[in-house]
This record gives sequence, C-alpha cells and structure tokens, in this order.
Amino acid sequence: MATDPTELDPDPLRQLGAWLSAAESAGLPLHDAFALATADAEGAPSVRMVLLRGGDGPEGLCFYTNRGSRKGRDLAANPRAAAVFHWAALGRQVRVAGRVSALTDAESASYWASRPRGSQLSAWASAQGEEVSSRDVLEALVAELAAQWPEGVDIPLPPFWGGYRLLPRVFEFWEGRPDRLHDRVEYLPDGRGGWLRRRLQP
Repeated sequence: MATDPTELDPDPLRQLGAWLSAAESAGLPLHDAFALATADAEGAPSVRMVLLRGGDGPEGLCFYTNRGSRKGRDLAANPRAAAVFHWAALGRQVRVAGRVSALTDAESASYWASRPRGSQLSAWASAQGEEVSSRDVLEALVAELAAQWPEGVDIPLPPFWGGYRLLPRVFEFWEGRPDRLHDRVEYLPDGRGGWLRRRLQP
C-alpha cells in the first residue's frame, strides 16, 4: 500500500477490488472470505465468516444466507453490520461498516441459479443454526430433496434464502509493518458523493 493516502484510489470500493484481485493472484485460499459482525435488537453482537459474492463495484458488498439464520434475524432487527477482510500472507486487512439491505428475489434468484446443485440442496435441507439430532437426519433430507428435484430439473429458490448488500459508510485499509508502525488509511463520506482519505495512527 502507498504510505500516502492520496496515492490510494479515491473510490474505496475500487481500492478493495484491487486488494481482492491481489489476494486472488497470490493464490490465497478463500481470498473473498470476510468476517461479518451483526447485532440483535438488544445490541448483542455475533460474528461469522461469509463469502463475498459481488461487491467490488458501486453496488456494495453482497453475500447470501438463510434469512432465518442468526445473521438474518439480526439484520431484520438491526440492519447494520461491520466486516473485515484479512489476508495474513499479504499483511493486509480492510475493515468496513454500514447499513445492510436485503436483495430482491430476482437478484437472489440470479445468484441461486449459479450455485452448484449440491449447495442448492443443502440450503433447502438446512434450518441454519437450529439444533438437529444427527447428521443422518440432514443427509436423509437431502436425499429426499434430490429425489423431488432429480438431475436436470431446476431447483427453485427457497423462500427463506436470499442475499444482502452491505453499503459501507466507512472503510479502513491496513497494511502491517515489521516495527508495528502500521499503515492505516480511513475513508469517510465527504458529503458531496465522494470520499475523504486520512491517515490513522497505528
């Protein structure tokens, strides 16, 4: 990362896209995984790893899940989230925070159609985060669903599954230094549709 904030891309989503591309080019596994933090109506936090599925453009950061999951329930009650990408091998991380909105059924269906068949069946079979007596129960349900929708038959989008878009209002790009005098650059809205960049102390 350039040590001068003005040398970074003026659009933080483009800068994030550049770092994502660098992580992918470096062969890092799950280069598009990020930790997503949400909170319920009482403010109790929860965090988990999810995969970025679109988001290095102006549409924000998109991810998909069971809407009845903990994160889905949190976002229904408190539609804000924070996230962090961390590429340890590159000594880089990016933090973002902002509001979250649900994608439309049409947007979710478009991504759903691109998912592997096995992932589609698993999404139908799982009441994400709920207790289950054994793995055998889940595997039996997947087998039933596979018989219901045999090979060659399109599996429909579940009514309880879909996407979300995180629209960041703050970004922080971090690059580590051996002496721990790390580089940190924060982006904040400038009130005119653009972004202010400023250096933060490590």
